[in-house]
Amino acid sequence: MGAQGMLLDDGRLHLQHGPIDILIGADGEPAAVQQAHEAALLRFRGLLQELVDELPALRAPVRGACPVYGVVAQRMWQAVYPYRAAYITPMAAVAGAVAQELAAAYQRPGVRRAWVNDGGDIALHLTAGERFRVGLFADLDQWPRALAARGLAVDGVFDVGHDSPVRGVATSGWKGRSFSLGIADSVTVLAATAAQADAAATIVGNAVDLPHAGIVRRPANTIRDDSDLGTIWVTVQVPPLTPAQAQAALAAGCTRALQLRAAGHIVSCVITCQGWAASTDGGPARFLPLDAAVPGRAQHLLQETA
Repeated sequence: MGAQGMLLDDGRLHLQHGPIDILIGADGEPAAVQQAHEAALLRFRGLLQELVDELPALRAPVRGACPVYGVVAQRMWQAVYPYRAAYITPMAAVAGAVAQELAAAYQRPGVRRAWVNDGGDIALHLTAGERFRVGLFADLDQWPRALAARGLAVDGVFDVGHDSPVRGVATSGWKGRSFSLGIADSVTVLAATAAQADAAATIVGNAVDLPHAGIVRRPANTIRDDSDLGTIWVTVQVPPLTPAQAQAALAAGCTRALQLRAAGHIVSCVITCQGWAASTDGGPARFLPLDAAVPGRAQHLLQETA
């Protein structure tokens, strides 16, 4: 089945093709929003095939000169290139890069703001005076069930305004749809672009770790035979941790996130692990309890990025 597009009752556009499942929302003049939706659907058609055509190179670790030619493929490769010292492939930025490509359709007169959500990796379009509120959901394992039951309660919120450099938000974690080498429940990254946020969330998520005999890992290709991680061991189970252990893992992740912020790769990052949270905005080694039963408890960790 080819690319499918459907306008939902609330005005959002739902796009689906193979493994890509996207929701898009936009505000502005109705005619301009409709034209933007049509442009996004037009661009979406054929996008999956563009990636499939270069899939072997996109699943290979980044080395040397860029080997891909497509616009989205090149964006993926460029987003992960700063982390080439570690094993990373352009697939670490695929969702963010796709969201970013479709968000370009809304950068037109009459569209005040828009968001493109590709499985939790979000690209934003904001005009002067506009803002967008993004929610933090700490436990990625609970997110699909909570959403299906329409019982989704966020653990924190933050605003991104037009004056902010942030136009991309991405979340990673060992319970998410992609594999992780670390043990973070969630790593939410704010960056200048969605592709950059996607790649950085993977890198920080891999760094949230500590030595623990109870952590279970398996080769990625024994879980999913087409994984771009091949025989690299990824996290499949994390036992209950003591507060000190959770905070040690958070400290490792925060150290890496602060390095990325200092290098200009990200704007901000929030990490959660078994009821604890840490943020680059709070400085290193600032850990606070995260009570998922009280929406907004983590809000003080999330600083406005204007």
